[in-house]
Amino acid sequence: MNNYEYYLGGSLPLYATTYVKRQADEDLYQGLKNGYFCYVLNSRQMGKSSLRIKTIQRLQQENIACVSIDMKEIGTNDITPSEWYASIIDTILNGLNLDDDFDIEELWEADSKLSNVKRFSKFISEILLPSIEQHIVIFIDEIDSTLSLPFNIDDFFAVIRSFYNKRDNNSDYQRLTFAMIGVATPADLIKDKKRTPFNIDSRPIKLKGRYGFSLL
Repeated sequence: MNNYEYYLGGSLPLYATTYVKRQADEDLYQGLKNGYFCYVLNSRQMGKSSLRIKTIQRLQQENIACVSIDMKEIGTNDITPSEWYASIIDTILNGLNLDDDFDIEELWEADSKLSNVKRFSKFISEILLPSIEQHIVIFIDEIDSTLSLPFNIDDFFAVIRSFYNKRDNNSDYQRLTFAMIGVATPADLIKDKKRTPFNIDSRPIKLKGRYGFSLL
């Protein structure tokens, strides 16, 4: 007799035998592997977290560096723009094992006269890309939680777009890819279509139910 384990809510354990592979698994994996900006935006409890975990596992097997940023964990209450951007950088440093080489407080204070988004951009260009030789995928999970922030983050989406635009002149940026996951629509997250990363060469990932109906 077979023994099956059932999981209600949240993500499945990494090696759970009950995970059902969907077309979205292949779409997200191939999209990120080929350097596309990908996003999975739909309702809760549809397997987005498990999809992210399984995709990270596959990408890491291809020697692609991956880091996941949980926007809920960073927080939305009693946080300043400076703390928010610094927390993102700190998560990347820890997730890619760079925290022993770089101190977040020193990095952040060294460029205190720059805008927050410029400091983030400088971190990517002068710290992250030179430190990691292989391709890098940054997963931004629970992106919808940013809607509760007491400040505007359009600049954050705009700088991600700028990283993709820099690929033509700087091949290092071809190694950097982003995935956004959450419960929202692109229009919810950023209103300015000229600054959004969702209208560049991106890949919306559709989750489908067991019987083929679309969940996006």
